[in-house]
Amino acid sequence: MILFLLKLVAGMALVVLSVIIALMYEGVDRVVHARMQNRIGPPVLQPVYDVIKLLGKESIVPRRAVPWLFNGAPWLAAVAAMMVILYIPIGSLPPILTGSGDMILIVYLFALSAVSMVVAGFASGSPYANVGAQREMVLMMSYELPLALVICTLAWAAYRLGLPGHPFSTETYMIMPLWSALGKVGIVGMCALLLALLAVVPAETGKVPMDIPEAKTEILEGLIAEYSGRNLAMFKLAFAIRTLTMCAFVVALFFPWSLGRALGFSGFGIYFVDFFWFWIKVFIMQILGVTLLRTSFGRFKIWQASQFYWLNVSSLAVAGMLLISLDIFL
Repeated sequence: MILFLLKLVAGMALVVLSVIIALMYEGVDRVVHARMQNRIGPPVLQPVYDVIKLLGKESIVPRRAVPWLFNGAPWLAAVAAMMVILYIPIGSLPPILTGSGDMILIVYLFALSAVSMVVAGFASGSPYANVGAQREMVLMMSYELPLALVICTLAWAAYRLGLPGHPFSTETYMIMPLWSALGKVGIVGMCALLLALLAVVPAETGKVPMDIPEAKTEILEGLIAEYSGRNLAMFKLAFAIRTLTMCAFVVALFFPWSLGRALGFSGFGIYFVDFFWFWIKVFIMQILGVTLLRTSFGRFKIWQASQFYWLNVSSLAVAGMLLISLDIFL
């Protein structure tokens, strides 16, 4: 009972902290994006101001909407995204919730958040939201394949190499990174898997060049066109937290190295240093994997995005899988 209460308190504290960090990183992302375009940009705290303002406003339900789906979908999307952080190790700290299939559950939670947005689009009764929901479904069916290939390849490699822990547990990769257990060919394969997963990040987080379901200049925010007030605030939180947790997921799988141990710390010092080091790595990942990409590229068309993930990114993931398999067997 005491352990349950401790995990409950720790989980609530981590969720609150992740919400704050997600909004702060979102603000920095907007400033860096603006500076890269030779603009000043909004204040760093602008996303916080936006969410607080929206939480104090009324949520208007359109006449043609399905009220219980329209009001429930934003909350489910945000809660599903928040749950992901509980299954990710923070530095040298093990995840608050852990088991034998964490990585599979994380993929399902991301999918649940995306499906909630699809439901929200269809439930709003708006033709713009309907188009956005259809685009989101097509995009999901496209990027889920390379994402699954990366996850399954990492788990299979961890199993074949005998890494301590369950191959589908995120904690396994914190204890012993795969990089150190593979040869040169396997490391090239890991690089291919990393690039494939980084290509999935914009689609999973709804950022340019994969913000096709929202597309402000085409379908007027698409999925969330009819949302306002508290419901819109929950969607803003869902997008920000999905970005943070997806970057944290990439860091946990591919960059779990401990700075505290490298600097010679021990005991509490390792946990303290690695805790801050983890959020720094997540910030760097968000700048490189989200901000830089959305500044450098224009929005894809939906058929281009689908082709990109089914052919290019999936092929890259398969190449990584084959290289790692060759390294292990040879």
